[in-house]
Amino acid sequence: MSIPLLDLTRADAKFQAELEEAVLGVLRSGRFVLGPEVDALEQELAEYIGIDHVIGLSSGTDALLAALMALEIGPGDAVAVPVYTFFATAGVVSRLGARPVFVDVEPRHLCMDPKALITVLEQDTAIKAVIPVHLFGAGADMEAILKITEPKGVPVIEDAAQAIGTKIGGHCAGTFGLAGCFSTFPSKNLGGIGDGGFLSTKDADFAEKIRRMRNHGQTGNYEHDFVGGNFRIDALQAAALRVKLRRLEGMTEARRSNAARYAELFAAKGLTDKVQVPEDQDRHCYHQYVTHLAVDDRDRVKASLQKQGIGCAVYYPAPLHMQPCFAHLGYGPGAFPIAEDAARRNLALPIYPDLRADELTSVVDAIAGTVASTEPGSHSPVW
Repeated sequence: MSIPLLDLTRADAKFQAELEEAVLGVLRSGRFVLGPEVDALEQELAEYIGIDHVIGLSSGTDALLAALMALEIGPGDAVAVPVYTFFATAGVVSRLGARPVFVDVEPRHLCMDPKALITVLEQDTAIKAVIPVHLFGAGADMEAILKITEPKGVPVIEDAAQAIGTKIGGHCAGTFGLAGCFSTFPSKNLGGIGDGGFLSTKDADFAEKIRRMRNHGQTGNYEHDFVGGNFRIDALQAAALRVKLRRLEGMTEARRSNAARYAELFAAKGLTDKVQVPEDQDRHCYHQYVTHLAVDDRDRVKASLQKQGIGCAVYYPAPLHMQPCFAHLGYGPGAFPIAEDAARRNLALPIYPDLRADELTSVVDAIAGTVASTEPGSHSPVW
């Protein structure tokens, strides 16, 4: 049985005609950049997330970049980011000539550890912003992070690229800090038909600055108060995303149902001491379903699944401090033990909404037939 890690065609086939109609409407309108489709998407996203302002942007990476540019982060400044995340979280900091300061993650959800954040803020007075990441769809501890940053006047930019639909204490990710930055890359839970993203904020002045930032800082006809960028979202993307947004809640619940079924199947196979599954939250949106295995098992299981035609992937094979481009920052092996341990053990399994029940069973059966016969408790759980 071939089970891809992600199959976009299954979901899209259900509303292919509606997608085609929306895209064709844009083609016929001649309004390809910004315009009514983007305006409507921004309003609908703001209502969905429960926030005052949403600004459509060209990617999740550009949302982070625009937010830092609006804060005037630059050379001599530093930004605290988790060391275990997708590269863009730290990459945008370096692009502005600033310095990423890495923070280890907590062991439960592998999001920024508030205790570790306290330490880096005490040690580095150059830190001008903090970017917690809601990793794999799990919400970071925003209450604790804001309690640390607010007294210091340090703004928080949430990297919610993987977390649309995630809720923390009943509130959506991306509504806690100064801004939330989201991606609509095709593989995301709300995925477009190309690159795209958006930024959410409660601050009207910040929202207005981002709207100008996405259009080269333009305030009038060829008048520019500051240097921005070309961070505009295309109307074609907005039209497709509006179609998918109407189905997002159902798709999120399907992901959550698949995650719950995985946990049941692993327990039924007696694998709970050998396969650590992600813990649920207020509402984990399960952008990825990342398990953790014994170090000796991970690569063997990965190779076996791939040989059987079952998609899987390592997210992420190395924490950011181990990337060659960040070697100059001076971190070495052992600097971030939780992140380094997670990188050696992680393995993502298929979790998309349209997985069939028999496919979920096949994935777990394949792992059960491959995992090493280690003694229960012979390795420490990560989650």
